[in-house]
Amino acid sequence: MQSDMQRLFLIALTRSLAIFISSKPFHPDSSIMPILRSTVTQRISQEEFKSLANHVMNHVFAVRNEFGGFFEEMIYKKELAQRIDGVTLEVPTTLTHGSFSKTYFSDMLVNSSGLFEFKLADALHPRHRGQTLNYLLLHELAHGKVINLRPDSVEHEFVNCPELLSDLKEPNIIANRWNRQVPGADTFRDLIMSLIADWGAGLDTALYEDAITHLLGGELAVVQAVPVIGKYGEVGQQRMRLIAPDVAFKITGLLDRLGDFEGHARKVIQHTTLQAVHWVNITQKTLTFTTLAG
Repeated sequence: MQSDMQRLFLIALTRSLAIFISSKPFHPDSSIMPILRSTVTQRISQEEFKSLANHVMNHVFAVRNEFGGFFEEMIYKKELAQRIDGVTLEVPTTLTHGSFSKTYFSDMLVNSSGLFEFKLADALHPRHRGQTLNYLLLHELAHGKVINLRPDSVEHEFVNCPELLSDLKEPNIIANRWNRQVPGADTFRDLIMSLIADWGAGLDTALYEDAITHLLGGELAVVQAVPVIGKYGEVGQQRMRLIAPDVAFKITGLLDRLGDFEGHARKVIQHTTLQAVHWVNITQKTLTFTTLAG
C-alpha cells in the first residue's frame, strides 16, 4: 500500500518526466534496427499458400485424431514439426525503440512462407485473428491460418494481410477532438507518432501501450491506483495508466463501435477522480486522437 507521500512523489516524477520528454523529443539510436527478424521470409501468392495450407492441414487433422484434444499446444506443434518438412517453431521477432524491447514468438512457419497459429480455446475469437494478423505484419507475409485444436471438430480460418508494415508508417491523422491544453497531450501524441514512424500502424495495441509505459518511466511511475466513486462515496481503487496527474491514456485498435467505447470511457471519468483520458485508436490506415474530459 503506497503512502500519500510516495504517491505524491510518483505523481511529481511522472509530471517532471512528461515535461522533459515533451521539451526534448525522443530520438532513437538510428544504428539499432527497430524490427529484428530472425528469419527471412518469402511472400507467396494466395494460391500458393492455399496449396501449402492444405498439405499442413492434412497433418493437423491426423495428429489431432491420434492425440485427441487434451494435450498442451507445444505437444501438437512438435509432432507436426516431425511430420512436415521445412517447419520452424516459436519464431522470434523483436521490436525496439530506444531502451524499450519486446519479443513476439509466432507458433509455426513452414518453408519460411506460411504462417500457422495454434489455439486451444472453446472457439476462435476476433482476438485470435488479430494476433495472427499481427504476426503476418511482423513477418511481412500476406497469408496465414489460425487453427483451434480444442473443439471436437478442428476449427481453422484463413487470415489475409495485403499490407506491409513499411507502407503503414504514414497513416491518416484525425485529431479534431484532440485537446492540447489538457496535460500530457503533446507527450502522448509525440510518443505515438515516434513509435508509428519506427514500426508502422496496425500492430498489437499492447505493444504501443507497453512501449509508452516504459518510455515514461515504467509501471511504477505510470500505473497508479485511481479512486472509484460510487453513489455514496469511494468504493475502491482501480489501477490505470496515467500520462499526467489525473489524466489517463488508452490505446485501442477498433475497426467499429468507437462510440460504444467512448460511452464506457466517459463513465470511467464520471466515476473516478480522473479529469480526462487521452485516447488514440490505431488502425492500419488511420490514427484517431481524442481527448475525453469530464
